[in-house]
Amino acid sequence: MSDPNSGFQPPPPPMQTAAAVEPTISTAESLTGIFFEPSHVFEGLRSRPRFLVAGLILILATVLVTAVLFMRVDIGQFIRDKMDQSPNAAQQTEEQKEMGARIGKLAIGLAGPVFVPISIAAGAGLYLLAVMAFGGSLSYKRSLSVWVYSSLPPSVLGALVAVVVLFLKAPDTVDPEKLLITNPGAFLGQGSSPVLTALLSHFDLLRFYGMFLAAVGLRKLGKLSSGAAWGVVILFWLIGLVLSVASKAAFG
Repeated sequence: MSDPNSGFQPPPPPMQTAAAVEPTISTAESLTGIFFEPSHVFEGLRSRPRFLVAGLILILATVLVTAVLFMRVDIGQFIRDKMDQSPNAAQQTEEQKEMGARIGKLAIGLAGPVFVPISIAAGAGLYLLAVMAFGGSLSYKRSLSVWVYSSLPPSVLGALVAVVVLFLKAPDTVDPEKLLITNPGAFLGQGSSPVLTALLSHFDLLRFYGMFLAAVGLRKLGKLSSGAAWGVVILFWLIGLVLSVASKAAFG
């Protein structure tokens, strides 16, 4: 007598969804891994996009540099000196210069807690629009993850460089606009052309590092080809370069 179960075949295992096979990483792993394994980190962020803790680190890094800058340099006097060098200096009264110095100090002080969150929100929105224009697919939350995590390593390293420069140089020789010595613009003298300084400052090692990370993130999370991802980041780099040079050409 034959075994009635001899022809029985177990059912195939259920198909795993894409989210199930994607790697999952903790926040701590993503914060450290982005420096060494960015591709793996962005793959993990695809299933669980996060940005809050990394965004807070960006704010704290900016606050740290600002605090050391105010401690080492008379920012008010620096701003007044810049105003004296402007073409409109003769038309400004002492009261106007003092008011300008106060407004400038306030703007620098608010860079971390106010301007960094605004730049994160706006940058993520621009990435989202650019990815859609290049034929990719990206949610705003994933776009935030790409913007924040691609900014994290260069911002942390840049903050360390800036703090070292502030402590190593004499306060009266510090130029707050040239704290990063990772670009050729930082080595130009005080009398150099503002347009040339702005142009050379955009060829920055840390900026290029961030562009590389952004291209990896957009490719992993935005479903873009490598060429399209690099097209997005280079486009933004060129726009920033043109705006910076045009601003210096118009206002000095």
